[in-house]
Amino acid sequence: VGLLSGISLIVGTMIGSGIFISPKSVLLYSGAVGPCLLIWTACGVLSTLALCYAELGTMITKSGAEYSYLLESFGSIVAYLYSWTTVVVLKPSSFAIITLSFAEYAAAPFYPGCSPPALVIKCLASAAMNCLSVKLANYVQNVFTVAKLLIIVIIAVAGMVLLAQGKTENFSNAFETSSVSFGSIGLAFYNGLWAYDGNQLNFITEELKDPYNLPLAIIIGIPLVTVCYVLVNVAYFTVMTPSELLVSPAVAVTFGDRVLYPMSWIVPLFVVFSTFGSANGSCFTAGLAFVSGREGHMVKILSYISLKRFTPAPALIFNGFLSLLYILPADINTLINYFSFAQWFFYGLTAFALIVMRFTRKELHRPVKVPIVLAVLMTLVSFYLVLAPIIDKPEIEYLYCTVFILSGLILYYVFVYKKVKWAHKMMPITMHLQLLMEVVPPEKNE
Repeated sequence: VGLLSGISLIVGTMIGSGIFISPKSVLLYSGAVGPCLLIWTACGVLSTLALCYAELGTMITKSGAEYSYLLESFGSIVAYLYSWTTVVVLKPSSFAIITLSFAEYAAAPFYPGCSPPALVIKCLASAAMNCLSVKLANYVQNVFTVAKLLIIVIIAVAGMVLLAQGKTENFSNAFETSSVSFGSIGLAFYNGLWAYDGNQLNFITEELKDPYNLPLAIIIGIPLVTVCYVLVNVAYFTVMTPSELLVSPAVAVTFGDRVLYPMSWIVPLFVVFSTFGSANGSCFTAGLAFVSGREGHMVKILSYISLKRFTPAPALIFNGFLSLLYILPADINTLINYFSFAQWFFYGLTAFALIVMRFTRKELHRPVKVPIVLAVLMTLVSFYLVLAPIIDKPEIEYLYCTVFILSGLILYYVFVYKKVKWAHKMMPITMHLQLLMEVVPPEKNE
């Protein structure tokens, strides 16, 4: 993966379906046009705190992102809990939601006037999962990133033309109806940062041609996404009042129907391109099971590599298999909402790891060294985003998710700490899977 592909991966995984479908959640919690645009901008600024990952990624040049950094700074237990939560729930369920979004828009033109059958949606979502080839995934990512940027440019330019024509009614009193609270601001940021979430280049550091491309890709990719998001939101408000935007099921489609007719069909088409590109990037960076398997935190077969393609095929296929299970119920948004607070907890813990290693691992070479204040700020923001939705609307499901995460300690104690011998029972299964997938342990591959 070179610099251009790295930028494409960041932009392509960050820009998914969110900016095209549901910016209304930010507007809902911010209360008015002015605060809404400020929050979208602030979310972009906060996302540049991912520069902390530039230092971590060039200091610890292993794939796995947060897993590798937590392992290096806090040890095996914390890293295991992260991999347990991410491999089993966060990665595959997020992947499933992206592919379901792709499937809904891809099927819609073939069922005018009615909703596509659930079976069609699930089959299309399953078909969007590619574990075949790194080169193919890389090529697809570059092409679809260009496609989604093209539609964003079309929407943004259309918005600027409308502004030049005097469509400024919704910006005249942009802060007038705003009524925000501590909890609502937190939830607005929560939804905005969810749209920005997707800087997954650190998951595949070992696939980079040059690790120094990591900070460059972050510095270029995230500001580019920020500009795109703000301009697209400005364009939305040129043709829709806040109340109209809040009732629109798909904001970009509504915009296209009003501004781009009779070419409005290009909007849902490019939403399909956008979601497919995001799904491709999510699958491409789903090798965490490979890294944790290599450390002995997952079954060994997940750390094996394809002889033909030199990719962590078992780990990617395992992620795809779990994603298929999440696709079956087809309504897992609630589950993601409850587990997303766990994701932000681990983000904050990773930023804190950077602070800790400044004192405990001074000997490590740091090609990129960010100001420590960035890590402190990211830690504080992350933990605020963990607590804000819970304080604003405490629900028992958050407790269930916490219990699930901590239940990983049982598996850790039995299979990692006590090292219960079960390899002999797994050997026949491992052998057959090796033959089926033509994979070998990484040391054999080398």
